[in-house]
Amino acid sequence: MTDTDTSTATTTDGETADVLVVGSGIAGCAAALAAARDGAEVLLLTKATKPADASTDWAQGGISTTRGNPASLKEDIVDASDGTADPAAVDALVENADDAVEDVLVDTLEVGFDEADGGDFDYTREAAHSEYRILHVDAATGTHILRPFLNYIDNHERIEVRQDTAALELITAEGRVHGVVSDEGPGGHPIFAGATVLATGGIGALYGRSTNPADATGDGIAMAALAGADVEDMEFVQFHPTAYAGDDPFLLSEALRGEGAVLRNGDGEQFMDDYHPQGDLAPRDVVARAVETEREETGEVVLDVSPLEFESEYPAIAEKCRDRGIEGDEIPVAPCEHFLCGGIDVDERGRTSLDRLYAVGECARTGVHGANRLASTSLLEGLVWGLQAGDDATGFDPEPVEAPELRNRDPDLPERFAAEKFTRLTQTMDEYLGLERDPDEIARASSVLRRLKGEVDAYIRTRTARDLYELRNASVVALLIARAASENTESTGCHYVLEAETAGGVDRTSF
Repeated sequence: MTDTDTSTATTTDGETADVLVVGSGIAGCAAALAAARDGAEVLLLTKATKPADASTDWAQGGISTTRGNPASLKEDIVDASDGTADPAAVDALVENADDAVEDVLVDTLEVGFDEADGGDFDYTREAAHSEYRILHVDAATGTHILRPFLNYIDNHERIEVRQDTAALELITAEGRVHGVVSDEGPGGHPIFAGATVLATGGIGALYGRSTNPADATGDGIAMAALAGADVEDMEFVQFHPTAYAGDDPFLLSEALRGEGAVLRNGDGEQFMDDYHPQGDLAPRDVVARAVETEREETGEVVLDVSPLEFESEYPAIAEKCRDRGIEGDEIPVAPCEHFLCGGIDVDERGRTSLDRLYAVGECARTGVHGANRLASTSLLEGLVWGLQAGDDATGFDPEPVEAPELRNRDPDLPERFAAEKFTRLTQTMDEYLGLERDPDEIARASSVLRRLKGEVDAYIRTRTARDLYELRNASVVALLIARAASENTESTGCHYVLEAETAGGVDRTSF
């Protein structure tokens, strides 16, 4: 894979930090906290200007613990992954899970997790979990974790948080990453760091319907891939089975089904027992495809929340329903892009294949999720790997090297230029690389996406606009998904391959 030719000159002028973190979700915050605890001076860059711009803030159900039984959680993770999760990675998660949750979320941030009568935590259960082990706050857990976390690190004497700031390129030299070029100047602004931690979140903006924020454009994955880092498992894009089916989709947490809500088709029938022994609590990939099948055959699928005290037990979700005019106990649902199980390949400390570059959270491929993620493990993975990476990233001195000075010489493009190109990208992803894939259609998607990236490259060579770089990043990630999907011809987890008349394929040459 070759980088886009964007530079006309290089510079060693810039600022330095011991540890540079890019991203402000739970993984980025955890990495910054761990590095600062080790005495490092940390700079955290984030495109976000408010907590709701980070995927963590959108997380509903909760954060899994082992509840004293790591072997049981490991078994559930591996089962949900269709047997593809990396056992060593799962061990790293479950062995560190409870200590990380207690240290950061309970003791440091004092998150007010819901309690049962008697003062013990009110653990809940979600799809494919065999036990009640998930901590939650109503069904808006991410908000109640991220906002105090951001406040805590923003007040930390060793951490500087810089909002509304995008990383455009990694600064590399001889296989080592030395920081990033940010968008803080007309030709970019070099920031040199002893170590760089990417925590840029997911790829939801690549799809027309997603439970992610609109700025989830795969930035970290694209920058790392263009710099030569290994990426893995990009075909495993998880679709959540129960998002509101109308305009402005929102997530209907699996906690609802964990507590008794059921899926019904357009004929009023409860159908999941026909698809899987776990019924409504089957793994996400199974439920998502079942929901889509029933929608096609019977016209709609609803989540029936009548078995719950819905308004009182889940007020945040109930309010979203009422805001959209949904009355009664039946909420129309449809699958919606939710989580990328693959990403930048990392080890148990968050280290990538490039020296002094780390990746954590959804942009990283730890191996924990394999082909399909178990519910309520994303916040846990981000927390555990963030702490590990932040701790490992300390002790390196910044080394200013020649950094690209980006061109910014041509007039701005029309206001809707990037948005219109993005629409073409999302339409392609929705049509050809969604819940079900056909090999011939994957090939067509690759052709469209390659042309799109070529167009974007031509414009980005002389402009540093953030929306153009986001479009560049999204097109790189989309091509990585298409390539991985073509190379994996077997249905596994959330990569579901339909039979095709020909064995088409995607051009597998570098781009």
